[in-house]
Amino acid sequence: MQTILLPEKVSRILNTLSAAGFEAFAVGGCVRDAILGRVPGDWDITTNALPEQVKALFRRTVDTGIAHGTVTVMLGSDGFEVTTYRLDGDYSDSRHPDKVTFTASLEEDLKRRDFTINAMAYHPEKGMIDLFGGQEDLQRRIIRCVGDPRERFDEDALRIMRALRFSAQLGFRIEEQTRAAIRAFAPRLQLISRERIHDEFLKLLLSPHPDRLLDLAECGITAQVFPLWDTMLETGQNSPFHQYSVGIHTLKVIEGVPAEPVLRLAAFLHDCGKPACKSTDLGGRDHFYGHAEKSAEIAEEFLKEYRFDNKTIADVLLLIRVHDDHYHGTRENVRREMNRVGQELFPSYLKLILADNLAKSRYALEEFMPRYERFHKLYEEILQEGDPITLKDLAVKGSDLIAAGMKPGPALGETLNRMLDDVLGNPKHNNKEYLLTQYVK
Repeated sequence: MQTILLPEKVSRILNTLSAAGFEAFAVGGCVRDAILGRVPGDWDITTNALPEQVKALFRRTVDTGIAHGTVTVMLGSDGFEVTTYRLDGDYSDSRHPDKVTFTASLEEDLKRRDFTINAMAYHPEKGMIDLFGGQEDLQRRIIRCVGDPRERFDEDALRIMRALRFSAQLGFRIEEQTRAAIRAFAPRLQLISRERIHDEFLKLLLSPHPDRLLDLAECGITAQVFPLWDTMLETGQNSPFHQYSVGIHTLKVIEGVPAEPVLRLAAFLHDCGKPACKSTDLGGRDHFYGHAEKSAEIAEEFLKEYRFDNKTIADVLLLIRVHDDHYHGTRENVRREMNRVGQELFPSYLKLILADNLAKSRYALEEFMPRYERFHKLYEEILQEGDPITLKDLAVKGSDLIAAGMKPGPALGETLNRMLDDVLGNPKHNNKEYLLTQYVK
């Protein structure tokens, strides 16, 4: 019998419900992850106890989803969702059940869940309740819907994105009937809020298998949520610097950067403007003049549409705008690029341009790597020796200029920026006496 080591607080909740005469099981993704040897992010519990009965058994509870039967039980600072067995009514909007009916049957509750690997329940004494072959599907490494996949996707079209997301996170393939239903129901994603798609897309992008973006195109998903991705896959790059289409090059860059939101998003969108900027000269060579700025323009629309926060948007757009800078291996150039990108974001910039160039042709790599290695070495020297990079590094402050007779206002800021431009070119000029003599008349 499959056994799972439950956290003490989860066991306490199960035991409390059982002692009161109710059924209770750990259920869903936590059971799946525990079988796979992964650490569950959350432990969810399902029970035949009604919400008010659950609340009566525990001192601290929160009505997080009381209309759908969910009560969060608080044990210390930890919260555990406890949900009553339920049946979902029709999904007239392909997003939410029109009504929820509580049931005394665990089987009926499990039947409404999305995928077999998420439809298992566990109790230390009763063992594993696996009515739909979830354990076998875990062994076979497949994503398969519970019952008829067309019904599952008709109920909630977001399950289409979830199927691909689980495939990417776990490295599983999608079972053929489930895949066929995904293709058929992909247009239903138009009914899903951008916030919900945001969550699933970002999880896929940060997964160990972001190459599942190819499946999103093959299944017709990106045609609904980001059709430009399909165009990127079809846009060739006939150039000595490239060996892949825009889309495949983009995948290689995504795989080449750490799984961090800003970096993966910047990698995904850094060349999205290339299809619009493509031109071909008389010799048949492709060019993409101005693609960095065009990519930033398109990326901003995408990131805002899918409700990313302002800080993420700003950082991603900056990385896109600078990713194709033609830098030279001088210490001054590195300082100026650090000033433009910002010291906080500069390590991400280095990772992005390295991945971008590693995803090009051997010809490009032979030209790029010596320059990159020198650029990176100079960056480390600047950090070690503390070269001035920003206004806060200047030997002169605004208060010094006021003390020297300048009035607060735009002219004061302009003077500080001229001083910074000077010391970016020559750090030895970062001397209070020199700067005041040169710039305050």
